[in-house]
Amino acid sequence: MIDVVFYFQVHQPYRLRKWKPGDRIRKLDYFDAPLNRLVAERVAERCYLPMNRLLLAAIERTDGQFRCAFSLSGTVIQQLRDWVPDALQSFVDLAETGNVEFLCETSQHSLAAVTDLDEFADQVELQRRTVTDLFGAPTSFRDTELILDNRICRKVEDLGFECMLGEGADRLLGWRSPQVPYRPKGCARLKLLLRSYSLSDDIAFRFSNRKWPSYPLFADTYAGWLHDVPPPAQFIGLFMDYETFGEHQGAHTGILDFMQHLPEQVLQEPGFRFRTPAQVAAEREAIGELDIPNPVSWADVERNLSAWLGNPMQVAANEAIYALRSEVLAAAAERPELLAIWRHFTTSDHVYYVATKHHSDAEVHEYFSPYDSPHAAFVTLMTALDDLRAQVRKVAAKQKQH
Repeated sequence: MIDVVFYFQVHQPYRLRKWKPGDRIRKLDYFDAPLNRLVAERVAERCYLPMNRLLLAAIERTDGQFRCAFSLSGTVIQQLRDWVPDALQSFVDLAETGNVEFLCETSQHSLAAVTDLDEFADQVELQRRTVTDLFGAPTSFRDTELILDNRICRKVEDLGFECMLGEGADRLLGWRSPQVPYRPKGCARLKLLLRSYSLSDDIAFRFSNRKWPSYPLFADTYAGWLHDVPPPAQFIGLFMDYETFGEHQGAHTGILDFMQHLPEQVLQEPGFRFRTPAQVAAEREAIGELDIPNPVSWADVERNLSAWLGNPMQVAANEAIYALRSEVLAAAAERPELLAIWRHFTTSDHVYYVATKHHSDAEVHEYFSPYDSPHAAFVTLMTALDDLRAQVRKVAAKQKQH
C-alpha cells in the first residue's frame, strides 16, 4: 500500500508600505493595510473558498477516503480573522471532518530556526496555541519553506512533535528515495517525511506551462504517474503552496477541475490510499538515519537558504532584525505591541523580496514581490526597521529614568 500525502502551505505576509529614508512614520504605521486586505480578499475568493469547497466535496464523495494536510501561517490566520472570516471558517470546516490535518509552524513564517532558536521556540508556541484553538492540537511540524537541518530537527523534537516535513533534495538524498520515512541525525523519535519535488512541481509550477511536453495535464495521466512510482516507495509527498490553485494558476487553466477529478483517479488503483503526515508517521517506521549538516529548503534551484540570505543586503537586513530582539523584549513589558510588530518584521518574505537572483528563480521572486527592485525592497525594510528601533529605544530611555 502506497500513501499519497497532499500537504498545502497557506501564507500571506504583512507587506510594508513603501517607505523611503526621511519619511515620517506615525504611530508604528509600517504595514500597507489596504494592499494586504486586497490580496487576502482576492486570494480567498480565487483559491481558499473554492478549493476548500472542492476538498470538502472530495471527502464526502469518497466516503472519507480522501485526506490531506495544511499549514496556515499565523499571519494569514490573523488576516482571515480580520478581513475574510468566512474563508477561515471554511478551513475549520475541513478540520471538523477528521480527514484534514493542520500542522504547526512559526507564527510569523520566519527564519527564526536559522537565526535565533529561542525566538523560534517562542513563535512555535504561539502558533501551537493558535492551531490548537482553531483546528486541534498539532503533532506534525513544518518549518518556513521546509527549512531544516540536524539542529533544527532536534529542536522540533524537543518541542514535542512526532513528524516533520522536508524537501527531498537530490544533494541530501543521493541515491536514496524521498518516498520513505527517515529519522534526522541526532533525533530519537522524530520522523521526517520528504517532498517528491518533481511530482509536486508538475502541479505547482508546470501545470499551465504550454511549452511543457506533458501539457495539458489531466487527472488520469497524473494518477498514472503516481501509480508507476517504483519501489521502495511507501508514500508520495505532494507538498505545494495552496495558492497554486486559482491564484498562481487561475481557474481558467483547468487546475481546479484537475483537482476535482484526481482523488477518484488515484483511488482506482487498490494499492493506493490518501494519508496525512501524522498517519504516515504513526503507521510507518523510519527506514534509516538522514544526516542534514547544512540547511535544506524547497526554494529555488539551490534548495538552500539563498532565497533569503543569498546576498549582503539580505544578510544585513536579517541580522538587523534579530539584533533588535532583546531590546524589544525588554520594551514589551511596557508596550507589548512593539513585540507583535517586531515579529511581523521577522516574516521571511521581507528578505525574500531583496533577492538578486537570475533566470527562472528571478522570475519567481519578481512574481511575489510588490517592489520595483530588490534595492527598493531593502530600503523600505531598513527605513521601517530604523523607525521601530528608535521607538524601542525611546521606551528603554524612559525605563532607565524610572
